[in-house]
Amino acid sequence: MATLAQVAQHAGVSASTVSYVLSGKRTISTATRLRVEQSIRELGYHPNAGARALASSRSNIIALMVPLRTDMYVPVMMEIAVAVATTARTHGYDVLLLTGEEGPDAVRRVTGSGLADAMILMDVELDDERLPLLRGTDQPSVLIGLPADTSGLTCVDLDFEATGALCVDHLAMLGHRDIAVIGEAPAVYERHTGFAERTLDGLRSRAGKLGVRVLHRPCGGGYDAMSVTLARILDERPGTSGFVVQNEQAVEPLLALLRRQGLAVPEDVSVVAVCPDQVAVQASVRLTSVSIPAQEMGRHAVERLVAKLDGRGTDDVVLIAPELTVRTSTGPAPTAAS
Repeated sequence: MATLAQVAQHAGVSASTVSYVLSGKRTISTATRLRVEQSIRELGYHPNAGARALASSRSNIIALMVPLRTDMYVPVMMEIAVAVATTARTHGYDVLLLTGEEGPDAVRRVTGSGLADAMILMDVELDDERLPLLRGTDQPSVLIGLPADTSGLTCVDLDFEATGALCVDHLAMLGHRDIAVIGEAPAVYERHTGFAERTLDGLRSRAGKLGVRVLHRPCGGGYDAMSVTLARILDERPGTSGFVVQNEQAVEPLLALLRRQGLAVPEDVSVVAVCPDQVAVQASVRLTSVSIPAQEMGRHAVERLVAKLDGRGTDDVVLIAPELTVRTSTGPAPTAAS
């Protein structure tokens, strides 16, 4: 591997000149800079990370805070994380993954230690206790998620309110007037996690305008939890003909339990899911769904963070419009069909 001294010798300049070209701390003539850059390319020189950080006062690292909770669907979180990491590399940044449930302590650790140049935060709550610290620091940050108050913050997210409304629109158009929402685990709502709360707000608001009744029931993952939840729904609302599922772990148990109840999908009941396309197409019934644009969310977050690091970014909110794909799990409500 080439050294800085070898680059200097190859370009016919001093080692300090190579350092100045790399750090940008002094003005170097265009001809000299181009000669040094050519030598760097030809020799395949890669600055040592520690030396690069000392030269530029930057670590070239982005901290990604992804609390991995048992009540969250980890594959989606990891898909976003991979998108963040791959996009960051194209901009010359590495990613430090923080997966603990540390809350404000993790933010303090990053801002106080110089571990990273900037932060991306996931699993955002409506009144997230990390936000006062973000607003009080000069370190750039971006949220993948939407809190109740977005002032002074940059946020990227799927428009979950519009997602909820879109699910109701689709089912209402098919004649369904009693819809059950099978939500995330109870702890997700107890934390007031933004995406879950906003989806529910969008569902209820649009249902109210369309004269559709909505029954929401949180549900833990697994067959047993889904069995209890479905029995409760059918007992309270026996006329339920439409289901909206926002819990990837409940999808297959729901479909199996509906079969056991003698309810055919979509002839007797229709099911819409908010989930990754992979979950929708691999289910035992191909699900009509609103996809989670994990890669797009991760890419947008990094691009806005890099713009901030370069002095070009401003605080804003980017909401990705939802897209509903109709598959074989939805059809006319039984009364509408008859």
